[in-house]
Amino acid sequence: MYHVLLATEDHPSALVETITDLPSGAEDVEVTVLNVFEEFEVHDEGQSVSSEDLYEEERVPDGVTEAVDALEAAGITARIRHEHGDPATVILETARDLDVDAIAVHGRKRSPVGKALFGSVTQAVLLDADRPVFVATGDD
Repeated sequence: MYHVLLATEDHPSALVETITDLPSGAEDVEVTVLNVFEEFEVHDEGQSVSSEDLYEEERVPDGVTEAVDALEAAGITARIRHEHGDPATVILETARDLDVDAIAVHGRKRSPVGKALFGSVTQAVLLDADRPVFVATGDD
């Protein structure tokens, strides 16, 4: 069984296509679709809002359920995992915890300055992963 961790937010079709195009048959592939609710904290005039106040474990973006539906339609076993924290850290920790064979992430088009200013989850995963990483683009 080939286990893939598909980390997604909203636009999963390129990732799903990457997985359904794997050379092994659908019955040999298992996917965990991971969505990470990004950690944040905002302070303004004595009030603060934390991502922990807004995080709901059972509530995932539509793109996550769309990915699971598309994978299952292709005959691939898929399940959802929804976590809270730093996306790159959670993706890498989940990959290790589940001992997946590969990680699939979405690459966004950003200028070099945009990457330097805002960071890149995909870049962090690529640099720190201890297993193969598929990067799919095309859903912009």
